[in-house]
Amino acid sequence: MYKINKLLNNLESHIDHASRTSQTISEANVGWHIVHSCLVIDSVCAAVLKSDPSKFKKKFNFKAFFVLLVNAFPRGKAKAPSFTIPSHEFSNTAILQSIQDSRKSIEALSKANNNQYFTHPIFGELNAKDTFKFLAVHTYHHEKIIKDILR
Repeated sequence: MYKINKLLNNLESHIDHASRTSQTISEANVGWHIVHSCLVIDSVCAAVLKSDPSKFKKKFNFKAFFVLLVNAFPRGKAKAPSFTIPSHEFSNTAILQSIQDSRKSIEALSKANNNQYFTHPIFGELNAKDTFKFLAVHTYHHEKIIKDILR
């Protein structure tokens, strides 16, 4: 939980640069990456909290194992689900609210049963513990993109 909160603090530090872009790095601006990260956190946490822990089936998934081991996603290889794509530009105040909402989602996730889970389209079922790792890796992935945009 500490790691993901630190990453959210890092995202918050970039709000003043929300409109910055670099077409060679990403078609999306800094604000998009921040809000997208928050939408992923919120939707994944909500899915975990709604899940029935008795239905969780631990199954080895090499892709999930590898990504969570190396703490990195390759760029440009996956397509974000539509519900995690920001639909419009956001004000700095709205971006800050997204970050605050994500902090609440992480706090709620910290109270989940470890066998509560969400089903990732590539990585399969991830329990609460692995969900924290996934969210940290995903958020860090977008933080690195933001840093590259700002260079």
